[in-house]
Amino acid sequence: MDTPHEPTTDDTQMRFLRRQSDRRPRVRRGVALLPSLFTMGNMFCGYSCIIYSLRGDFESAAPYIGISIVLDMLDGRIARLTGTSSEFGLQLDSLADAISFGVAPAILAYSWGLHPLGRLGMFSGFLFVSAAVLRLARFNVQSAAGGDKRYFVGMPSPAAAGVPAATVYMFSDGVTDYRAALAALAMVLVPAVLMVSTIRFRSFKTLDLQMRRPYTVLFFVAAGLMAIATHPRIVLVAMAYTYLASAFIGLALTRFRHRGHYAAAAPAPLEPPSADAANR
Repeated sequence: MDTPHEPTTDDTQMRFLRRQSDRRPRVRRGVALLPSLFTMGNMFCGYSCIIYSLRGDFESAAPYIGISIVLDMLDGRIARLTGTSSEFGLQLDSLADAISFGVAPAILAYSWGLHPLGRLGMFSGFLFVSAAVLRLARFNVQSAAGGDKRYFVGMPSPAAAGVPAATVYMFSDGVTDYRAALAALAMVLVPAVLMVSTIRFRSFKTLDLQMRRPYTVLFFVAAGLMAIATHPRIVLVAMAYTYLASAFIGLALTRFRHRGHYAAAAPAPLEPPSADAANR
């Protein structure tokens, strides 16, 4: 009669290793709710801007892009503060930005002032959408590779969308004249070109909000809020076009400094010998 085989120490170890190898790593499911809510709010504002633009209610449509810009700044910062940053959140934010800062401002600009140009106005809006999507794709690649966080390479899509939004909010009656539509064409094409350019724009991501500041900073913040509350159209237009022009001002200052540096480092030209020194 055969006796049952007693498991040895080696058999026990092999079974333990086999069980460990059969276990698959658990995939984390679900999304971080808080930053995703801000991202969904961003996308909702872009959708609302499109609906109001199609209705011709530009005064109600334009502020939705401004709200989208605020929500876009908050969702990433909240994700970093709460430690809930994820690849899913990054992709969701990019898709929401494509709607709020690409499609929505293009439809807003076309409904407001590009339609008198016919096909030129229609394809100018598509050019803005293409530039915004390319800008977002390039930003994702550069963020994954790392780089200087003090600057953006190319105009950020939220700031580019803020240019037509602030302009439309300032002049909400709309454009029907062909000559006035040419100005609307520049309002769309200039930010589109800047988005795909390599001009550096200042980033405020490195701003440390936990650092102690003088009390006068709070005073200027309060003054800015008061200006936006009392004269929102003028202040928002000034902010949008000031940031657009800041890149050109910074580029001009950088070139001027380089020229001054090269001029100071260049050796002084040799003077020809005088007549008295030649006769000696």
